[in-house]
Amino acid sequence: MMFTRYCRCILFTPALAVDRFARGQQAGADIALVDLEDSVAAQHKDAARQQAEAFFTVPRGPSRRAIRVNSVTRPEGFRDLLALREYAVKPDAVLIPKVESPRDLEIVEQVLGTSCSQVDLLALVETPRGVENVHAIASATPRLKALVFGSADYSFSIGATLSWEPLQYARARLVTAARAAHVQVVDSPLFNMSDEEALRLECRLARSMGFSGKAAVHPRQVDVIHQAFSPDEHTLSKARKIVKESQARDFNICVVEGTMMGAPFVEAAKRTLEEFGSQGG
Repeated sequence: MMFTRYCRCILFTPALAVDRFARGQQAGADIALVDLEDSVAAQHKDAARQQAEAFFTVPRGPSRRAIRVNSVTRPEGFRDLLALREYAVKPDAVLIPKVESPRDLEIVEQVLGTSCSQVDLLALVETPRGVENVHAIASATPRLKALVFGSADYSFSIGATLSWEPLQYARARLVTAARAAHVQVVDSPLFNMSDEEALRLECRLARSMGFSGKAAVHPRQVDVIHQAFSPDEHTLSKARKIVKESQARDFNICVVEGTMMGAPFVEAAKRTLEEFGSQGG
């Protein structure tokens, strides 16, 4: 398991819920995101686009700040991207929904232009075509930092239930494509905001498959997700032992807790300690 703070948790806040902007950014998620898509009805898109700008001007919390635009295959998506170009404070990342090919990411880069050249891209894969093309999507641009799985849209589109087993194929494809392209991969949220035990279970399942993190739809989910996708004290202690034993042997193969540790284990241990060694999870 590779641990990283980049996107253990992406917390969604509706663009029309201006009174929740500050709370969303102070909840501690690695990425705090304001949503222009599913949480906004068609007749309110213009208002949401204008109000979302305030999400990036409120006092900054510990999170990276992102925005989910509408699909770039529809006029609302283009309007969103053009509005972003004029925001006084640009987002750190843009989440692009319903990505089905590398062309979708290319469109976003071209429309955003040089004014947003430092903005990261996150691709939300949530259709059968997107799942089948996910390897090409994952390697489409160096600006892509993560794939995000959209379980609701995907399950509805294939006629499956919104439960774990029917969606394992799609999840496995996203993880494999992301890891092959060296980008992060984030699981879809649990929409039942009050079922903490179900959230812990889904986090364990997602982590066991290789996901980097999980999306959240309520601030109360953030701590559970961060804990699940962060190294515990035993993992940190073992990482310290691996690095220490490797250094003692001039970075050759070492044995820690009865297991032979070569270069990949040492590098993984170093990365874990770089991000989490001083503070734990």
